[in-house]
This record gives sequence, C-alpha cells and structure tokens, in this order.
Amino acid sequence: MDPIAAVAMAAGLGWASGVRLYAVLFFLGVLHQASIYTLPENLQVLAHPTVMAISGFLFFVEFFADKIPGFDSLWDAVHTFIRIPAGALLAAAAIAGGGPAYGIAAGLLGGVVAAGAHFTKSGSRALINASPEPFSNWAASFSEDTLTLAGLWAALKYPLVFLVLLAMFILFALWLLPRLWRGIMNVFAGIRQVPGKPG
Repeated sequence: MDPIAAVAMAAGLGWASGVRLYAVLFFLGVLHQASIYTLPENLQVLAHPTVMAISGFLFFVEFFADKIPGFDSLWDAVHTFIRIPAGALLAAAAIAGGGPAYGIAAGLLGGVVAAGAHFTKSGSRALINASPEPFSNWAASFSEDTLTLAGLWAALKYPLVFLVLLAMFILFALWLLPRLWRGIMNVFAGIRQVPGKPG
C-alpha cells in the first residue's frame, strides 16, 4: 500500500468511526463480502457472518437512536468511550501489516481523527437539540449517515481527494469546536436561569 493510500485509510477509518462506528464496521464487511473492495488482512474478520450480524444490528439501533432528539446526545456521550478507541484500533489494524511501528502510528492518527470527528458531531448535535423542533435533528442525522459512508468510500478509492477534504474538515473543526463549547455553556447557563429551576 502506498503511503498516501495508507494515511487516507487510517485517517478515513478514524474519521468515519468517530461519527458512525457501526455503519463503518457493517459497510466494510459488505464491501469485502461482495468483492467490491478487498480489506487488508487484519480487517477481513469484519466480513465474518457473526461480526456482520452484530455490526448490522448495532447499525440498525444507532440509525434510529441518533434520530431521537435528546437521546442522541446521551448516545453520543456513552460512545465517547467506544468510537475513539475503535477508530484507533481499526486504523492500526488496517496498517499493521506494514510493521508494528506503522500500526502504532496509524492507531494514533486514527484515534486523534476519530476524537475530532466525534466531538464535532456530538457538540453540533447538542446545540441542535436546544431547538424544540425535531426536523433539524433528523436532517443532521441523515446528512451524517450519508457523509460517513461517502467519506469512507472516498478514503478507500480516492485517497488524495479524501485527504484534501479531511484537511478542510480539520480546519473547520478547529474553528467550530470553541464556538460549540461556548454555545453549549450558554445553553446550560440559560437552563439554570429559567424561573422555577434550582440555581
């Protein structure tokens, strides 16, 4: 695997896992099973029927859980401890065939990118949930479903294009995350000031 493809795969697995982990696991298994894309040897276990049954079930659950305003933020909070390590492990496993050093480097890259994607997603959704109507939540969720699979496909098939898009995402996330944090703090401050609520 050439260096650009390796970096794109590691970063792509991390980024997509930070947004939709179970969709990534299931999608990779489907691609390998259907002979559309041959996974690296260490990831071919994702195409095992048992793994696909569980990842497919979790993908189904997350698809609907992520579209329930309020519950999606609870789901994101719990998955802080799942998506980020999983993104690191997937990235490391994908590149580990090149040697332990490459596997560790890929794991670090995948974990950092997964964390950035996860916190950008979860912070955005927490602010969206401050709105009483559900439509913006649903629009955001369906957009994330589509972008995750499209981004992962780009990482696998068009690595250079993906890396350019990822660089743009990172710059956007660095600009957005402080604003999301301030927005979330303002929402909590507003809740504390509601009459009848304990201060």
